[in-house]
Amino acid sequence: MTLLVLSVVVAITVGSYVFYFVMFAYAPAHLAPAGAWMPSGPEWGWIVLSTLSAVVLAVFAAAKLSRRILAPLTSVAGSLRRVSNGDLSARATSDDRSLGEASLLVEDFNLMAERLDRMAQEQVFWNAAIAHELRTPITILRGRMQGLAEGVFEPSEKLFRNLLAQVENLGRLIEDLRVVGLADSGHLTLQVERCDLAAGIRDVLALTEPDLRAKGLLPELRLQEGVVECDPARMRQALLALLENARCHAAPGRLEIALAWGDGECRLSVTDSGPGIDPAFASKLFDAFQRGDAARLQGGSGSGLGLAVVRAIALAHGGQARCHAAGGGTCFELAWPDRG
Repeated sequence: MTLLVLSVVVAITVGSYVFYFVMFAYAPAHLAPAGAWMPSGPEWGWIVLSTLSAVVLAVFAAAKLSRRILAPLTSVAGSLRRVSNGDLSARATSDDRSLGEASLLVEDFNLMAERLDRMAQEQVFWNAAIAHELRTPITILRGRMQGLAEGVFEPSEKLFRNLLAQVENLGRLIEDLRVVGLADSGHLTLQVERCDLAAGIRDVLALTEPDLRAKGLLPELRLQEGVVECDPARMRQALLALLENARCHAAPGRLEIALAWGDGECRLSVTDSGPGIDPAFASKLFDAFQRGDAARLQGGSGSGLGLAVVRAIALAHGGQARCHAAGGGTCFELAWPDRG
């Protein structure tokens, strides 16, 4: 707009100089006499002509400018209506002639629409995955309890322990879902304190070692003694998830559980002896409801949430969860800043 006004002013000023130069040179008699209030006929003609030229120039520039502004805005408005009606695939468009601000608006809208579309797809996936994971323990519980009620099964300690195990699995699944959900919403709280984490690791292993050995896993501890700053309860939860992941998917053999710190970070890791992870899939392992090919082929019993819980706890501590090859096996590592 500034350029348009400047162009009109320059055109009228230069045109006026040219007009009066020509009139003074070739037809001075047709100019209004000195002291006259009204312009002469040729001067009126010049005023009308210059005004019409300025109006035409302004209309032409305004039309071009409005197309550059209104076209992307109209596209965004139409796409917004489609999104509000549930069509999350709607995208706005702009061309190379659109103004920078209008193009940025289109880009920002498209990014928002893509995120909404991705969130909707993830919600559908999560709903299906949660329903699938909850269905198994609930179906078992219902079948066993219905059998007890109808006299198909005889009450026994073994049966009740089996039912209790299913309830515990269901409870763990719900807690894992709660942790991952809180982490995604940024509301996962920690009770950080200075603690002897090595002692907590030994306690966790004492509870889980019988199940690990039943699967052919031989735990080995490599713990650096000392005090670290973390949420000990969440760290125990993360270690339980790592050990459960190993119990479900690792090949029989040595299972190393390590705690160390240095270079500004603390590291809690579980390293198995195989079968290894495809490097192309390693970056996705910490996403919820992801399982490696070996786990799928073996019909792994994990819920697919354990490693997501590990990552959520790592991120809540300001750290990260990592996975890398270690010999013929895989090392799953939770690292967080050493503030000691």
